[in-house]
This record gives sequence, structure tokens and C-alpha cells, in this order.
Amino acid sequence: MGSRFDISVVATDSVEGNGYIDMAVGEISRIEKLISSWDPASQTSEVNRNAGIKPVRVDKELFDLIARAQGLSRLTDGAFDISYASMDKIWKFDGSMTAMPDAEDIKASVAKVGYQNIILDQENSTVFLKLPGMKIGFGAIGKGYAADKAKALLVSKGVQAGIINASGDMSAWGSQPDGKDWKVAIVNPLNKNKVFALLPVKNGAVVTSGDYEKYVTFNGVRYTHIIDPRTGYPATGIISATVLAPKAELADALATSVFVMGIQTGIDRINQLPGIECVLIDDKGNIHTSENVELEKQ
Repeated sequence: MGSRFDISVVATDSVEGNGYIDMAVGEISRIEKLISSWDPASQTSEVNRNAGIKPVRVDKELFDLIARAQGLSRLTDGAFDISYASMDKIWKFDGSMTAMPDAEDIKASVAKVGYQNIILDQENSTVFLKLPGMKIGFGAIGKGYAADKAKALLVSKGVQAGIINASGDMSAWGSQPDGKDWKVAIVNPLNKNKVFALLPVKNGAVVTSGDYEKYVTFNGVRYTHIIDPRTGYPATGIISATVLAPKAELADALATSVFVMGIQTGIDRINQLPGIECVLIDDKGNIHTSENVELEKQ
């Protein structure tokens, strides 16, 4: 998935522990083969190849993942959208851009994006992308899903506690060997050497979205690399969004969505969802949280 996975398990000895970790790695590799849009042999690539041509039959697991993604798109008013993969890449965050792209080019870049054009047929387990050239991708949900599946497999094998870190998507269960909760550090992006809070994780997931090193500034406005799939414009105002949720898949999708929605709309939406919290840092370094966050300040 182009991401680093760190897997920690609580076990009686290193042989047992390494065996469990190998199982988790095998499960993550299996999911990558299913959802990767880079692998021409994957079912996701087959769906993309047949955009505008015909529906493609897929495994129930992939069908259900796409159906949940569509539900998340509805929940976030399209701020989360797996058809973002259809977007033309006109923004560059490598220092080569000297001016904003043309407004018409920005509008045209999202012409093939739209979760409403992903047609699901549950009876036949098929996925059809209505528009020729349309694509789906799991970049904003895949790591979280893989972490959840690896965790579920380990729990089913009797692993009492562990934590899976999928490049910042953390899924934890049980307690540390000393009986304490797992804790996830939240770093202030404007001072990356400084942890400003710890978030205790009992049995759930914490995901942080945002790369404060990938942005451009035009006319005094900072545009991040996370792009609103509805408009083609990069998100502004937030430099880090951390979401706490029961599952990493959900936290992964919501962290990206909140980034796109902005502070007020994002927090309002999170406050309506039971069992989900968020911590946002704006581009001035100010911290904003949802209603029930328990932070251990450092």
C-alpha cells in the first residue's frame, strides 16, 4: 500500500509473537492484492478498466467495502469519495508550482469524480463506474481497513492485546503488558519535536490526517495536498486532523473528510456521531476538539 506497517502484540514469548505478526502481515498482503489500483491483476483495477463499459463482478469483501465507502460519502456530503482517483492531478506540491491553476482547469479536473456514479448491484455483486475514464481508489480508507482486518484476525486467534500502526493509522486492543492503556501521542505540526497531548486508546483506532510539509501558498492562503473531491481545490485552514473511532477504516475516512470540511463543519459533524471524537490543529497552531475528547496534556 506504499505504507509502513508496525505491528506489536502481547505474547508469552518471541516465537509466539513473531508467528502472530507473520499472520497479520499475510492478511495485510491479501487485502492489498484485493484493493490495490496499482496492481493490474486486482479486482479494483478490473472495475476501473471497465468504467463506462460494463459492470464487474467482485468478491463480497470488496463489494461491502465500496458500499461502506458510499455510505461515508453520503455522511460527509461528498467530502470523502473513493472516486477521487478520477481526479486530474493539476496541483503539484513539490515546489514546482509558481501560480494557481486556471479555474476552468480546476473545475475540469473533477468532472469524472462523483460517488453517485458508482453503481452497485448487491444481487449480482457487481460494481459499475458510469463514466468512461472514471476510477476508484482506496488511498483514504485502505490502510485503516487493512489494520482493522489484521487486528480482527489476531483477536480471533486469541491475541489479548496489541497495536497496529499503519503509517499513523493506529488500531489498538487490550492493554500494555504493565496493564496501562495504549497511548497515542499527538504532535503539534508547527513543532514536530513536541508532543502536546496523549490520547488513551482502550479498544479502537486513532488516525491523523495531514502532511504539513506538502502545501503551496498563493496570495497568503496555504493550500494543503488534501484536495476536496467536490471542487478540485485543496483544503485550507487545517494542518492536522486526528480522529478517534471504534474502527480504523472509519477513523481513516473521517480524518480526511474533516480536513476537507473545515473546522466548524467538521467538528459539528463529528459531534453528531456517537463514539467518535476529533482533535484539529489549524494553520495558526490552535487546537480545536469535539465535545468529549479526553486528552492528557503534556
